[in-house]
Amino acid sequence: MPRARTERPAILVVNPGSTSTRVALFAPERGSVRFLAEHTVAHTARALARFRRVAEQLPMRARLVERWLAGRDARLAAVAGRGGLLAPLPGGTYRVNAAMLRDLALARRGEHASNLGALIANRIARPRRIPAFVVDPVAVDELAPEARLTGLPEIPRRSVFHALSQKAAARRAAAALGKSYARARLIIAHLGGGISVGAHRGGRVVEVNNALDGEGPFSPERAGTLPAGDLVRLATSSKVARAALLRRIAGRGGLVAHLGTNSLLEAERRARRSKRARLVLDAMAYGVARAICAAAAALDGRVDAVAITGAMAGSRRLVNSIRRRVAFLGPVFMYPENLEMVALAEGALRVLAGREHSRVYRPRGPRKKT
Repeated sequence: MPRARTERPAILVVNPGSTSTRVALFAPERGSVRFLAEHTVAHTARALARFRRVAEQLPMRARLVERWLAGRDARLAAVAGRGGLLAPLPGGTYRVNAAMLRDLALARRGEHASNLGALIANRIARPRRIPAFVVDPVAVDELAPEARLTGLPEIPRRSVFHALSQKAAARRAAAALGKSYARARLIIAHLGGGISVGAHRGGRVVEVNNALDGEGPFSPERAGTLPAGDLVRLATSSKVARAALLRRIAGRGGLVAHLGTNSLLEAERRARRSKRARLVLDAMAYGVARAICAAAAALDGRVDAVAITGAMAGSRRLVNSIRRRVAFLGPVFMYPENLEMVALAEGALRVLAGREHSRVYRPRGPRKKT
């Protein structure tokens, strides 16, 4: 692999997943960032089996990232990590601080691989005396007050979604319209293992489904919103244990439950000969389209554009099925490429270049329910 050479300091981005850690280098260039190099560090099940908690993986993962960096000819200006399950906060670029590190290390709002993003970024940045950031974490919460309430006061709606991907797509859609993100009225759908659909107004996501818990459309791995009465009856029966039911809702639902696979490619292959597979895929597309149309209510029906991003946005079959149902709302933009890595670098650059002030993490809001 060729060595990445930079004349100016580069931005390192770190995106931890459940079985891998993706890293990349970007160079600031003309107000944007230029890709330099990327690498995915795979972690085998055996290597991860010895860790009881996600935070215990920090030394191992950070060491492997440092090993990759040692082979690059690049000076670092900053490190940006994927944000994890933090307290609810507004979108933006946050400088990693002690409160953030403490919350993520203790997994106060849940165990998730993304919790390692800030921890690894800090581990690499601190000895170099450069800033470490997280950008638009999954815990971004900008819901309008009326969007928080449900019919039961003790169960308010939560905002946990693909904020990094959605806001990156929203900025691109706004630019395509000749508008700033703050002045655009957009609906963004992220289509991945989980699906989130958000209404963006005034630079804020005022309506979005909780993709972590499986709310909204069903996806390759999540069951989506379910009939409440039937779910309660299933949960209180003796047939399904609590942990198993939670796993079915988020992990073993959606395409996995219907077709036994979380692969859209495999599901589409089966759909060529199976009416059942075709129906399941049509139902998933319909669910996304329905969520997009519902999100228009949060924008008073005045929608500048719809944008679709995420890994499944590259599926012509799925996207066309969604597009024909939502095109009446306005232009539909497609961003099938993975925007998360470049979005991390762009968020750090906005602060380094003085176009945006870094935010301070001050934890508020409820911790994870047990």
